[in-house]
Amino acid sequence: MGIFDFVKSGVREMMIARPDAAKHLIVYKHPDQNIPFWSQLTVDSDECALFFKDGRYMGYLPTGRHTLQTQNIPFLNNLVNKFTGGDVFIAEIFFVKTQPVRGVPFGGPLESMEDPTLYEFVTPRIFGEFSLVVVDPVRFVVGYHGQCGGSGDNDVVLSWIKGKFFMSVKTVIGQVCAQQQKSLLNLGGMSMELGARIVQSAPNLEEIGCKILEIGNFNINFSAEDQKLLREANKARGEARRGIGVAQDTARAKQFELDQRFQQDARYVQQLAGNWQNYAAGQAMMGAGQGMAQGGDGSGVAGLGAQVAIGAGLAQAMNPALAAQGQPQFVPPHMQQPGAPQGYPGAPQGYPGAPQGYPGAPQAAPGAAPSIEQRLERLGELKSKGLITDEEFQARKAKILEEI
Repeated sequence: MGIFDFVKSGVREMMIARPDAAKHLIVYKHPDQNIPFWSQLTVDSDECALFFKDGRYMGYLPTGRHTLQTQNIPFLNNLVNKFTGGDVFIAEIFFVKTQPVRGVPFGGPLESMEDPTLYEFVTPRIFGEFSLVVVDPVRFVVGYHGQCGGSGDNDVVLSWIKGKFFMSVKTVIGQVCAQQQKSLLNLGGMSMELGARIVQSAPNLEEIGCKILEIGNFNINFSAEDQKLLREANKARGEARRGIGVAQDTARAKQFELDQRFQQDARYVQQLAGNWQNYAAGQAMMGAGQGMAQGGDGSGVAGLGAQVAIGAGLAQAMNPALAAQGQPQFVPPHMQQPGAPQGYPGAPQGYPGAPQGYPGAPQAAPGAAPSIEQRLERLGELKSKGLITDEEFQARKAKILEEI
């Protein structure tokens, strides 16, 4: 039965609503433009109804059931067809969803990009769904969907929006990788963060009356070749980092050992030796003794002379420290003044009947030349006091030893 059959038969009501088969569509256009008075228009809870005439927007009806008459819908006066006796409206009616449309798919391969940490070029593939909402139904129909009736498929209707949205996804992925210096392999665990960033950077669709709301089922993957390439590069990078970590741990352990030794040496200097010079001389003496005990180079006559020199230097260096503590100072025989008591002041001198000086030590005859040992001892003193260089010390010692 056509519209004029309704008018001729006196039927006063015509039921107008979105059919069940079209419930999923963002925009549904009623197929008939001739609407009789007193028709019942039903608008679902998730949509609104728009009236157009001659390409111009005429009015809007919200959710609910409406009886089409001019008394309660004033803008219908502009739609009345006078040629039918005023019993018919001429208008295009569009039903537009105002609730969010979810599950809009998007995805595809990105452009080839370099992994910021593994330095390999791969082509990520991104897939997911997003939701959008029509915030201005009139602008959406006029500025984007059009009044031609459109397609019965949301994917076709939203193809341009999906393409524009996917371009923003590519931009965000590139920015995140560059800013955070994370491998593309880590993007799979950043779905929520990436989704939020993508929504923030979503294209501005205000000019067509809609808005992107959120991302769902977001997934990033790679081809089998790219996946293998990244995993091998990541394995090599991990081995290099482990090597660096081992070297750093070894260096820290060595530094700890040196720090401990320094603290121990500082404690010994403060509590025992009195200053670094005394401590260094003592360390040299102990080192020389260890070398002799192990049969080292210090076991010959030259080594003996060196040990005598070191011992004399240590004794002389420690005398001020002993004096500061009120202890008697040791005076070597060759440094004693004529007539002064020998050895430690007040100490018993030698064995009964023995010459003075070191107990039981042979004494040089008055005016006699110093012995080899005495000359080496004096040479060691000069070196310990810094009066001669090490090269000069070695040269003089060799010359003295040639006389043996």
